[in-house]
Amino acid sequence: MDTRFLESLVAVVEQGSIAEAARRLNLTPAAITQRIQALERELGTALLMRSGRTVRPTEAGARMVERGRGLLMEVRDLKAHAVDTGTAGELRLGAVATALNGMLPDILAALARSYPRLTVHMVPGTSDFLLSQVQSGVLDAALIVEPDCGLAKTCGWRVLREEPLVVLAPRSMAGEDAHALLREAPYIRYDRNTYGGRIADRYLRAHDILPTVRFELTSLSAIALLVDRGLGVALVPDWPPPWPEGLSLKKLPIADASCVRRLGLLWYKASARLRLVNALLEQAARPAGPG
Repeated sequence: MDTRFLESLVAVVEQGSIAEAARRLNLTPAAITQRIQALERELGTALLMRSGRTVRPTEAGARMVERGRGLLMEVRDLKAHAVDTGTAGELRLGAVATALNGMLPDILAALARSYPRLTVHMVPGTSDFLLSQVQSGVLDAALIVEPDCGLAKTCGWRVLREEPLVVLAPRSMAGEDAHALLREAPYIRYDRNTYGGRIADRYLRAHDILPTVRFELTSLSAIALLVDRGLGVALVPDWPPPWPEGLSLKKLPIADASCVRRLGLLWYKASARLRLVNALLEQAARPAGPG
């Protein structure tokens, strides 16, 4: 059995569609389909049930995925142990959107220059999702927002960036009081299902601010665009560039400067690729270059 075909099956089940699995594995949907069909022919049983664009595993497929995850991790560990000199191998790294588009590209560029034999497999996702993937050992590490719950002892954590909360307002409101805007202007809420959104919500409750919510979104870039269009104000972490271009916004400080969102690296301490995680931490700890 080709483990790449098993990897494709696991990706399809985890992503819920062949198209999403193809994007994750950097393959075409046709290639993913061919791999699944080859597995089904080899095993003599159907592994997936298709309904439109979505798929779910058959009973046999679910058993394959349950055992296959562990097998794939063991294969990756074998590859890591085989390369026991120097920093080489594959690192499975997750990242939230603001880290993936902001601070991570510079870190990966420096990592690639220092360790050209290193391969990084990127997995985007929410902090909640990536936290569970690291804690279960599926990912070696992830750049996420610091959880508001305790971390498992199996994981390490290092803060890489602190982002104070700011009130985003149209530039025409630059001279206004931040709390007055939150109370009186239409409010664009950072989704409370995110860690950052819950930090903002706790701040509002602590200062007895009950805003008039017009929208609630998970995307910080989309929130900035709506504020720019004059549709309201928002309380968000001051996330790293890039921001959408051409915006006319004002960032207003809030009363409590210690109210911050922390971005950091979470890693699985028992990972066979811990030396690769340490190489990533080494690059992340270095000061950013010009620009």
